Amino acid sequence: MAILIDQSTRLLVQGITGRDGSFHTRQMLEYGTRVVGGVTPGKGGQTFDGPGGSAVPIFNTVADAVAATGANTTVIYVPPPFAADAIMEAADAGVALIVAITEGVPVLDMTRVYPYVREKGVRLVGPNCPGLISPGKSKVGIMPASIVRPGPVGVVSRSGTLTYEFVYLLTQAGIGQTTCVGIGGDPINGTSFIDCLQAFEQDPETEAVVLMGEIGGTDEQQAAAYVKANMSKPVVGFIAGQTAPPGRRMGHAGAIISGSAGTAAEKIQVFAENGIGVACKPSDVVGLIQAVL
Repeated sequence: MAILIDQSTRLLVQGITGRDGSFHTRQMLEYGTRVVGGVTPGKGGQTFDGPGGSAVPIFNTVADAVAATGANTTVIYVPPPFAADAIMEAADAGVALIVAITEGVPVLDMTRVYPYVREKGVRLVGPNCPGLISPGKSKVGIMPASIVRPGPVGVVSRSGTLTYEFVYLLTQAGIGQTTCVGIGGDPINGTSFIDCLQAFEQDPETEAVVLMGEIGGTDEQQAAAYVKANMSKPVVGFIAGQTAPPGRRMGHAGAIISGSAGTAAEKIQVFAENGIGVACKPSDVVGLIQAVL
């Protein structure tokens, strides 16, 4: 099995005719993802030419696309000023899973979006995330398919590029993955570490989890407490930003240390106290996972 996406995923692409949307739509189609439609206002009735002569219908609205295709998932590549409206349009149309790839969505916009999608009972991953991939089943977003392989390890991370590095290291060591999820590094995002940990705990094919956090905030500490209280499966972790100076943002909008709670040292200590094996450097994760499988 997998979490969030699998062979039953029926995907819409919002912004399918844009540069990023069109490029990654072809990548997703080539991987075998069931892309059933695209949405670009004003271009309804046209088609998107995919690989192998495939044609994806384009609609003016998400509601029209859902009604015509039965889509249950959407991925968003629209520019930052329009991303919030795109997310809320998808939630209003009843799409069960929304994956927002867009980077630079204003935090003030997300203060409106977050309660709206929760009220609608919709799962939002992102924004500012690489999406997710269930190896051999479905890919939604921008994760490179060449580095994954099916297997027993779930992966969840705030960082996109670190996700790629850890997945590559696991695959090179012969350790496959059930689902790899990038939740995004913005201060407000739709899916937390705990949401993913809960799903991995319930997934019968996931035997262990790799959790990659970073400096800033207290999400990792909350996740560690959840692991100790609720997880029967082993979790290993890594915290990025161990050499970051206090008070300086490092890459992600949420990666800023304020006081002692957001430091790498404090998070590493909390991980260890709650039974999470901690990798000192990325390559250490392979040995930690091998030890618990």
